[in-house]
Amino acid sequence: MNTNSENRTESAVTVMQIADIRHLSEAQLAQLGMTQIAYVKPVEVNGEKGYAIHAADGTPMALAGDLDVAFAAIQQHEMVPALVH
Repeated sequence: MNTNSENRTESAVTVMQIADIRHLSEAQLAQLGMTQIAYVKPVEVNGEKGYAIHAADGTPMALAGDLDVAFAAIQQHEMVPALVH
């Protein structure tokens, strides 16, 4: 039985096999991984350290006070977290 994350991974592989990534437009690259990956970036807000969660295209989605909480929130939404530093 495939889970949603396995289905998304299989879909991403299929897209990669069909389309040569070197010929994707900027807009297509921005959409790549949108539903599978969320990025976590250390930030400082009002003098407090935190972690910003962004979609694959850079759109801000949330702010967490702790790295573990940021990763858990991403995983709860069946996405894969990636740390940007």
